Amino acid sequence: MKLRLSFQSRIAGVLIALLVVVIGAVFVAVKFATSDAVRSQAQAQLEVGSRVFERLIDLRGRRLRDAVQLLSADFGFRDAVASAEASTIRSVLLNHGGRINASDMFLLGMDGKVIASTEPEVPEGSRFIYDQALRNAKRNNQSMLIVPGGGIPHLLVESTVLAPLPLARVVMGFTIDSDIAEELHALSGLEVSFLTIENGRPGKLISTQPEAMHAGLVALMLESAGGQMNMTEHADLKYLSQTLTLANAGEGQVLALLQSPLDKALQAFVPLDQKIFWISLAALLASLIGTLALARSVSLPVRALALAAKRIGDGDYQTPVSMARKDELGMLADAINSMQHGIAVREEQLAHNALHDTVTGLPNRALVMERLGSSIAAQRPVALMYLGIDNFRSIHDSVGVEAVDLLLRELGQRLQSGLNAGDTVARLTANEFLLLLDHTGSDSAVGRGDQLQRLLSEPQHVEGHDITLESCIGIAVYPDHGDAAQELLNRAQIARKDAADQPGRLHIYQDGRDLAHQRQISLIRDLRKAPGNGELHLHYQPKLDLRQGHVRQAEALLRWNHPQFGNVSPAEFIVLAERTGSIQLLTTWVIGEAVRQLAEWRQRSLLVQVSVNVSADDLLGGDLVGHVTRMLRLHQVPAEQLIFEITESAIMSEPARALVVLNRLRECGISLSVDDFGTGYSSLAHLKRLPVQELKIDQSFVRNLDETSEDAVIVRSTIEMSHNLGLKVVAEGVEYEHSLRLLERWHCDTAQGYLISRPLAAAAFEAWMTRSPTSTGQMVH
Repeated sequence: MKLRLSFQSRIAGVLIALLVVVIGAVFVAVKFATSDAVRSQAQAQLEVGSRVFERLIDLRGRRLRDAVQLLSADFGFRDAVASAEASTIRSVLLNHGGRINASDMFLLGMDGKVIASTEPEVPEGSRFIYDQALRNAKRNNQSMLIVPGGGIPHLLVESTVLAPLPLARVVMGFTIDSDIAEELHALSGLEVSFLTIENGRPGKLISTQPEAMHAGLVALMLESAGGQMNMTEHADLKYLSQTLTLANAGEGQVLALLQSPLDKALQAFVPLDQKIFWISLAALLASLIGTLALARSVSLPVRALALAAKRIGDGDYQTPVSMARKDELGMLADAINSMQHGIAVREEQLAHNALHDTVTGLPNRALVMERLGSSIAAQRPVALMYLGIDNFRSIHDSVGVEAVDLLLRELGQRLQSGLNAGDTVARLTANEFLLLLDHTGSDSAVGRGDQLQRLLSEPQHVEGHDITLESCIGIAVYPDHGDAAQELLNRAQIARKDAADQPGRLHIYQDGRDLAHQRQISLIRDLRKAPGNGELHLHYQPKLDLRQGHVRQAEALLRWNHPQFGNVSPAEFIVLAERTGSIQLLTTWVIGEAVRQLAEWRQRSLLVQVSVNVSADDLLGGDLVGHVTRMLRLHQVPAEQLIFEITESAIMSEPARALVVLNRLRECGISLSVDDFGTGYSSLAHLKRLPVQELKIDQSFVRNLDETSEDAVIVRSTIEMSHNLGLKVVAEGVEYEHSLRLLERWHCDTAQGYLISRPLAAAAFEAWMTRSPTSTGQMVH
């Protein structure tokens, strides 16, 4: 029910929201359209009203001018003017002005002086204040003149009295009062206001607007006297306003404000807004009803589909979805049923794959470890056999992937054929298998392992290839070698590694071997940090020149003082470095330290050549040449003081690449030596093409050197062959006097070994060179 209501509310919410947006957009558009229409209408009304206003003022002025001209043409008035009877003239002006509703009457001389006046403020004999303005208006063919007078605008008209020559000028003034404003309001439909400004001070406002708005109207007229139309608001009412300047002279200004009310025009659209509101409300109600009906027709099938999905999520793949519909929801129900069946099949397959190897179908690590844990929990004796195929890579390279997969499947069948009930064979990695032998002790496990090795050693014919497997087996037994599944697996793996060095290649775990394994892990982990931690040191072993009888060279030998294990043998950590890829890091440090030490000795006038061992990884990976040249340049050490010793295996692993690097090193001036010569299988023809200067005979041939031994033949032949190739010979491992004498007789060039000196720290080597008789001539003064 909760799902249905939620779904219904979502559909209703979306549709109603869309409708609200549409109605809101329509309403806003109508509002904007009506506002624009009202504004345009008000603007047009204001423009028309302005023209009507101007016409009315002009018409009023023409009517007054005609009255003034009638007076100036009257015979009696002209006679009175000619006789200069002031009382008669004043009486005529008052009578005539009363007939035409004139507020002010003046008779001016042709010079602009007042002859007669009906206003006490304009005394007779004074100059008329608006004389010049009237003359300017006449020159501009204006029939009237609007002027400020006493804070009220006046309309002045003028006519000349002729008898027949011009005798005087009659001026009549008419007050622009509220009656005129109301008349203009009635004709134009606009709100009309008049304002005079004299000496910078506004006069009384004459307006059709309520008196409460007068202060705001005055401020508006003073601010916007430029004739522009502006939106204004007074007493919460909106107007389109325009201020006109009727008079602008030195005597003052007369302003007129015309306003078209907008609120009244907007009231005409109120019925339209109401209709839109009721239409929108009806549309919302209809949409809500339709939405709920639509949601109900959809939510029930959706609820059924949701329950089906929950069943599938809970692992129920047997209950189908039943829905008698032909629309999209029915199609979705069919798709869910199809998906449910597919998930059931795939989950079954995934469950099998999660616990079995995909190639051989054997149990994998997870399953065999689970069974091992069950055996341990039941405290049943169990033997764990860790089997590895040593020649798997060579087989893979020679026969291809498909043949290897077939071989692995046949191997799995062979292993399973030798199992008892309750035993398990599992594949761990590409070439490693684990056999779990239930109710089996150490002796029985060894016997089973021997049988298994004989079974695997039998040749197999796979896709035209005869394949013989070479295997080694490590055994760990519960409870003798551990009481945890992972511990037993680790110890069986350690035993398998030890088995690789055993003649029978079958080995049972020995107590303490996991400690040795942990030591190796610690050394591998700490080896990369050793140079930065200051744990590495170089010792130097002197090399005696047998021809000259003194020491000219030394070999730099790396030493590691581990913070936990103390001094670690190079035979131990060099192998680990080569196996884990850390050897380049060590070689980089050795070269840098050796060159630095050579520079220090040169400053103290001790000149020697130092040999540094370089591995295959150093030779074939990284920028060995670039690093060496940078070190030599940094410490200003000649390249001739540096010798690189490279093993035969390093040279022969990739001869072409090695030859390129060796030639670059030789071009730098660095001497090259072949180390451990005689232990490999290098070609003498290839050796002749290498840019080396010496061979170093391995110590295994020199340590027990005797004139009648087989080693003597090898050493003597190597010395002769090397000299014939133009190479010098170094014999290492010299420990006895008679061996040294034989080397001298056979013309060996250099000897190195404990008989001459053990490897020494830098300071001890320098002291040894100072006091040793074999170092004569090495101190340069």
